[in-house]
Amino acid sequence: MKTYDLKGYTLVLDKVVFVSAVFTADHDEGKQFNVRLVGDLLKFKFPTHADAVMARELLIKTMKEA
Repeated sequence: MKTYDLKGYTLVLDKVVFVSAVFTADHDEGKQFNVRLVGDLLKFKFPTHADAVMARELLIKTMKEA
């Protein structure tokens, strides 16, 4: 079972349904991307666009390698 740790969560990669693009969080609370799991949606917020893009890219890369 492949897992990925992100901001206090351990994601089981074969349970990930989709990963959204990076966008501005509500109320300008930084940048965000969402991860839809089977039966759940997780929202990950980051202080900068670069941080969000890097975390998202690492997640996608890890999923492709799993």
